[in-house]
Amino acid sequence: MDSDSSSKSPDTMTNFTLLAPTTASVLSPRLGSLALTGRKSIPTPNYIPLTSRGVVSHISHDLLRDQTAIGSLYFGLEDFIERQQRKGTVPIYNIPTSSHESALRKFTCFPEELVLVLGPRRVPAIACPPDNTPNSIAIATSVGFRQLDSNQFVEGVQKLRPDIVVGMADIVLGRQPGLKRQGKMVDRTHAYTMHATDQLYGSLVPEQNRSTASYFAPLLPLENTQQSLYLEELEGELRPHVSGLALYESASLAIVPESLGNLPRMLLNEPATPHDILREVSLGADVVTIPFIGDASDGGIALDFVFSPSETSIAEPTPLALDLWSSEYTTDTSPLREQCECYTCRNHHRAYIHHLLSAKEMLAWTLLQVHNYHTMDVFFSKIRESIQRGAFESDAQAFHRLYAAELPDRTGQGPRLRGHHVSASGPHQPRRNPRAWGRLDDLQFSESPSAVATPDTGADGLEERGFAEKEHS
Repeated sequence: MDSDSSSKSPDTMTNFTLLAPTTASVLSPRLGSLALTGRKSIPTPNYIPLTSRGVVSHISHDLLRDQTAIGSLYFGLEDFIERQQRKGTVPIYNIPTSSHESALRKFTCFPEELVLVLGPRRVPAIACPPDNTPNSIAIATSVGFRQLDSNQFVEGVQKLRPDIVVGMADIVLGRQPGLKRQGKMVDRTHAYTMHATDQLYGSLVPEQNRSTASYFAPLLPLENTQQSLYLEELEGELRPHVSGLALYESASLAIVPESLGNLPRMLLNEPATPHDILREVSLGADVVTIPFIGDASDGGIALDFVFSPSETSIAEPTPLALDLWSSEYTTDTSPLREQCECYTCRNHHRAYIHHLLSAKEMLAWTLLQVHNYHTMDVFFSKIRESIQRGAFESDAQAFHRLYAAELPDRTGQGPRLRGHHVSASGPHQPRRNPRAWGRLDDLQFSESPSAVATPDTGADGLEERGFAEKEHS
């Protein structure tokens, strides 16, 4: 293997091997393997599942182990940090660990073979009212907004010991930065990266204290001329400590310098459809994040597509997914997707999932999540096979012709929203989540003698009191 087709960091024991094509700098789909010592090897292109406060939404650890092919997970440090700590430290930092153990892995109880990726913010990130500063970035914690400075970020990496760490970046969310602000973005991100790599891997750090996490340096969503000095630093002094690149939009794949072309590229953005994913892969993305997997499950939507479809003549595009809230599935005993081998499709059918959704049973979202992750696993497996055959471009064109351009709109109510799923409630605004239950003592003041459900209360009465909803024909 020549030096252009593999990248190995001596400090982090990470190896990325390009299998095809051998020219690393070309903007084209590429086949590779990301290997970390003691972890599952990640074949690329691939995706990294997202977590919320340390868990994969709707999927328990045993289901993840037995019924999914998930090999890596992304965590946001802001999920574990609460308000500014005046005394003591962040609670997760106090997890008892030995010298070789990861506090992040021990706290979340995920197995050793999974690759754990830690970034400063969750994906997708929330636009925070406070702006970033030269020494810190704004984060959204479970108890409000605050600043995370570069020293606290380094402390988090040292304490939690992830396998891969995504560096801090001065990203502007929700608006287009002006020219002056863009200059600040580059300077700050450059400073964050210099500080983090020096504190984690620098020559002044004793060898036994150096971090074993692989550092993925961020590239900003700007033109290469605007961050040329930063890119030169990544190619020069910082290169021995950088194991990969983290990008925030697919257009940034075009600015990766040739000397850094053999590094793995992690794309932390929000593709809206599988068509967007194919475009990202076509530009050379190695690992991507896909928030719409969880969004689809939350919305009662089952993904229903496969790559490398057979060429057929169709009158209209095939839908990318099924909205299981629809009444058309009330008596449909077909699997969610024909020939799907996931646990859900092998054991249940559309009518059952529709019933669970109508009854607000949490099992509905668990079964949908298992199916949707399996669909995405098969999707990427077929992508890698297509690249290996040299047929990716034609297969992608066939996929675009066969499937609809957008996922269906969600029509039903999903599970309870978590705090970061909805916008913040400002001052003098009504409560975001009105109180659902009152005090039992308040019942004595109720004007209605039937305020409390009794054993002989019928379906209509239970529905009036909010205990359940009766299905109306």
